[in-house]
Amino acid sequence: MYARMLSASVAGVEGRLIEVEVHISSGLPQVHVVGLPDPAVRESVDRVRSAIQNGGMKFPLDRITVNLAPADLRKEGSAFDLAIAAGILCASGQLAADAVRDALLIGELSLSGEVKAVPGVLAMVERARAAGLSRVYVPQASVSEARLLGGVEVVGLSSLSRWVREGGAGVEAEGEAQASAGSGIDSIDEEAAGQLDLADVVGQSQGKRALLIAAAGMHNLLFVGPPGTGKTMLCRRLPSLLPQLGDEEALEVTKIYSVSGKLNGPRSGLLRRRPFRAPHHTISGAGLIGGGSVPKPGEVTLAHHGVLFLDELPEFSRTALESLRQPLEDRHVTIGRARGVTRFPASFVLAASMNPCPCGYWGSETNERPCLCSAAAVARYRSRMSGPLTDRIDLQVEVPRQTARLREPGGMTSAEARERLAVAYARQRERYRRAGIRWNSELSGRLLAAHAALAPEAEALLSGVYAQLGLSFRAHDRILKLSRTIADLADRERIEAEHVAEAIQYRCLDKTALAN
Repeated sequence: MYARMLSASVAGVEGRLIEVEVHISSGLPQVHVVGLPDPAVRESVDRVRSAIQNGGMKFPLDRITVNLAPADLRKEGSAFDLAIAAGILCASGQLAADAVRDALLIGELSLSGEVKAVPGVLAMVERARAAGLSRVYVPQASVSEARLLGGVEVVGLSSLSRWVREGGAGVEAEGEAQASAGSGIDSIDEEAAGQLDLADVVGQSQGKRALLIAAAGMHNLLFVGPPGTGKTMLCRRLPSLLPQLGDEEALEVTKIYSVSGKLNGPRSGLLRRRPFRAPHHTISGAGLIGGGSVPKPGEVTLAHHGVLFLDELPEFSRTALESLRQPLEDRHVTIGRARGVTRFPASFVLAASMNPCPCGYWGSETNERPCLCSAAAVARYRSRMSGPLTDRIDLQVEVPRQTARLREPGGMTSAEARERLAVAYARQRERYRRAGIRWNSELSGRLLAAHAALAPEAEALLSGVYAQLGLSFRAHDRILKLSRTIADLADRERIEAEHVAEAIQYRCLDKTALAN
């Protein structure tokens, strides 16, 4: 007696179809699961046995072989439980095979037969739709997530026994018929967004200007200054300036969070808020970039199309910081293991803050807290950020301590900032509608030469600074991208000398060299 089911697993952030073959033959009662199963998959035998018996069905007292194909791919997780149970029931004649033909089965089983949610449902359903499957069976709690894509019939299951009694029909999904695909109800929470408004930051006009430029072109940003000057406040208000995720971006982000098991509770729409991730400085390199024996997404992938905030940047380990160099440049992470190579998306804005020295008061304008650090301690502290990593940060801004005289109420709100940013967003949307990119920070090669042409005065200014300060090619190109964004904010198509001059000052250049 033989039955073949279809289930799925996740590789990276993409779904992958898995064939679940069940063969029942005479012999001693035992169950073998083959096809590189991990412990969670091998333990599914006990869950499936109890679920079938507690649901009033018969578990065959014969030799049962379960094969998960392709056999050379490592299988992990509990998403195969439902397919294994259905295969045993079909092979033993207790469930009609027609009910699950050309269907995908996803779900974990409890000992009582309840079908429980698993991570990565959205990625698995997307793969099923691409493969032309007409129906997917998912846990009832995952119905809304599975229906985000559309184009495939989604059947929600609450228990194995009820599903078998009804012959595998999709009647259990009727109560969820109103959950429409891609409804996008999970949009920006205006009340929550209003609690982190740009107007809360008093003074720091240059820091706010840098924040506006970073949001306009999705540029990396670093604030340097003494404790309590508003560096963290500024960075945490960056998401309030950014636009909502578009449909394609929202699908990518929702799929990442589904694979990571971070879609808590039933949802009726795609994630529309741009992610904001703020890991602690004790995070490991694998936690930041992703990894493991079976690679999992790290913080840079969870921040995809959003913001990765690293507070007190030099306190992070050197290994973790240096691992950021590839995703900052390539906008993806490639992790190689003996079993293969996994690629994770990682297009994010890096927002970071740091003190100028270990005590935080080096170069302070006031004498209330003089710096106690030696020159060697300051140099050692700053050396924790390598030159190549610093070179990849477009805006490097000093945030000075505010005096009582500068503490004036009022200032630009996040809503007013978004109105100003709308001009730059519209220009980029029109400029790159056929280029395959969205933001000025993504410009490179021919696109950079085509869309960041300089006026003659601007070209002369940048050439002079490049030769005088010995900038790298990367720094030169990043100044061009930043100048393009500054010009867009000014609603200007041509990049003038004033735009280049402002971009240059954000590179933490030697002010003495500039003065000369």
